[in-house]
Amino acid sequence: MEFSSTKSIYIQIADYMCDCIMMGKWKVNEKIISIRELAVELEVNPNTAMRAFEHLQSRGIIYNKRGIGYFVAEDAVQRVKSLLREEFITDSLPNFFKSIFQLEISFDELNRMYNEYKVNLTK
Repeated sequence: MEFSSTKSIYIQIADYMCDCIMMGKWKVNEKIISIRELAVELEVNPNTAMRAFEHLQSRGIIYNKRGIGYFVAEDAVQRVKSLLREEFITDSLPNFFKSIFQLEISFDELNRMYNEYKVNLTK
């Protein structure tokens, strides 16, 4: 995994873990990779990986069974969607609005492009 300098590494690791959940690699109530295994896989310090686990646990996305390991929470997918939605609204949407304003792109034009995008997803 290549890390960018724009976000903390533990947040990028948490994003990776959320992707694993959203893509179905890690299923609900399934035991996930250990902190040490993830640290080795991503070539990071185990303390950094632990921060990612703590970050997701504090948001109810994963939970710990003491002495056994970490598991995907029952409502993890919904919680990840909520977290991603919040990030999109606060981080990406303002820049998006600025761009469409500056480029004078109408909402009708955006709607048409979005509908074309959705059609192409199903092909």
